[in-house]
Amino acid sequence: MELSKIEKLIEKYLEAKTTLEEEKYLKDYFSGEDVAAHLLEYKALFNYFSDSSLEISNRKIELPQKSTNLKWLSVAAMVIFFIGISSIYQNNITEKEEARLAYFETQKALNLISQSLNKGNDAIAQLQTFENTQNKIFKNK
Repeated sequence: MELSKIEKLIEKYLEAKTTLEEEKYLKDYFSGEDVAAHLLEYKALFNYFSDSSLEISNRKIELPQKSTNLKWLSVAAMVIFFIGISSIYQNNITEKEEARLAYFETQKALNLISQSLNKGNDAIAQLQTFENTQNKIFKNK
């Protein structure tokens, strides 16, 4: 009965569906001396994990230390900040100048239209004078 349970657990383990308790049960079984002959190939697998967990390394790991100079980093950040602010300011000034130029050009165009309309008013006034004179002449006859 126990052997069939171990075989089912091995199948479950190979499909990555075992729980931690089941894996512990398998490790305990394969660390013992009574392992079935057809399951001996799995003994090395489970003993490897238990043996490797006992290994200790005395080697020192030295990580390279980064020497960042925060003074230059802050100076660079300030320069970038001021460049950004000045470009925004320049864009704002050019937009105001463009708006002012557009306003003056519109004023010029409206003045030209006004002058043309005034010439038309003068012509209408002359026609009105001509019509009044014509009416006087024809009424007298």
